[in-house]
Amino acid sequence: MLPFKTHRFGNKTSVITDGGKEFSYKEIDNLSNSIFNTIQNRCLVFCLCENTIGSLCGYLSFIANKVVPLMLDATINREMLMELIETYKPQYLWMPQYRLEDFNQKQIIHSFSNYSLLKLSEENDFSLHPDLGLLLTTSGSTGSPKLVRLSYLNIEANATSIAEYLSINENERPITTLPMNYSFGLSIINSHLLKGATILLTSKTLMEKDFWLFLKEQKATTMSGVPYTFEILKKLRFFNMDLPCLKTLTQAGGKLNNELNKEFSEFCIRTNKRFFVMYGQTEATARMSYLPPQYSLSKLGSMGIAIPGGEFFLIDEKNQPVEGSEIAGELVYKGKNVSMGYAECGDDLKKQDENNGILYTGDIAKRDQDNFYYIVGRKKRFIKIYGNRVNLDETERLLKNIISDCACVGQDDHMVIFITDKNRTEEVQNFITSKTGINHVAFVVKHINAIPKNSSGKTIYSKLSF
Repeated sequence: MLPFKTHRFGNKTSVITDGGKEFSYKEIDNLSNSIFNTIQNRCLVFCLCENTIGSLCGYLSFIANKVVPLMLDATINREMLMELIETYKPQYLWMPQYRLEDFNQKQIIHSFSNYSLLKLSEENDFSLHPDLGLLLTTSGSTGSPKLVRLSYLNIEANATSIAEYLSINENERPITTLPMNYSFGLSIINSHLLKGATILLTSKTLMEKDFWLFLKEQKATTMSGVPYTFEILKKLRFFNMDLPCLKTLTQAGGKLNNELNKEFSEFCIRTNKRFFVMYGQTEATARMSYLPPQYSLSKLGSMGIAIPGGEFFLIDEKNQPVEGSEIAGELVYKGKNVSMGYAECGDDLKKQDENNGILYTGDIAKRDQDNFYYIVGRKKRFIKIYGNRVNLDETERLLKNIISDCACVGQDDHMVIFITDKNRTEEVQNFITSKTGINHVAFVVKHINAIPKNSSGKTIYSKLSF
């Protein structure tokens, strides 16, 4: 069992919702047990997530009772959801009630708050490896069936490491700014529940007045975000806000530009707050590195050092170790939080650990003479849009359902889609927004006469300017 099984802290407040309702650890445990009592067996369940008490209790119930959840955005496109159901054949769905109309012929066997448990089949279609504890998606919201397989050890190890370097204790009150189906958002919940902290649970956004009222009334101590979050905070004049209880800011989900990084670092030093820049991937459960706040200016732009229990090294193109400082190589991570591998079909859920604690990140990095690491490029074709990893190849695959040829390139928070039919620009824009939920301001569609190809028909991305 995981160490954050909720009964350990008894009557201590575990969760406060944005409606002002409080739940103790004991109450959360009882609610979680009542959900499992209607399942009674180890199986696969799709958890359609929101930052609400129903969603959270479902997740905690499944993890504590060895039911394996696949965490999905509650607003996932219906067609994509159905494709995932067909691929992995879950026995149950745990979902908000406004999604029930998609499954009106299915049996509701339990309800709590705004969530219901639907039974889809009588038994598991696929075997589950005994160590498999959690499934997360790999590629933003492009609908890829490729999932990350996480073990109970992965979840426990990463939560423990995060709690250690952030010095989390029972007095912390983190406010939710990220979805719990996102590995970063989920790690905040795990690492704080591990230590008996109080989660301030809200689905409100930074742009809503009620978010800030909740943050102030409940005296939030910690707020986390991706680069886009910090861009919004600056626009909201965060530096002028009076937030004496807010003591810690954490950032991951992509590289924060140096100018904004410097502004937040200086602000936190000036106001006696801690600012942690971090690096992670879903394949490592959540986080692999952190930059200690005292180095936020002297090591500006660095992803920092490995989390407790983890280790970094660099390799060259021949898979040989890169020695010395200021020499670029692929970043490789070693630690107990490295996932078991991927799943692309139901049969993959029974696979053994294929990574054995080693993750080839696909990022190109260098280290300085003090062994602080800096990301300098990417080996793989993915970018991060508002903290969500988007695989450019998967996006192309999705688009080719409606157009014959296209190419996707980009950098963090900006994707460019090249098409050859200038009359389809608006259609492509609407398709990507509706299918993936990617905000239209994060990508552009450009027309070109032909997609550049080599002699074997592969796209030459270097000839596409963005």
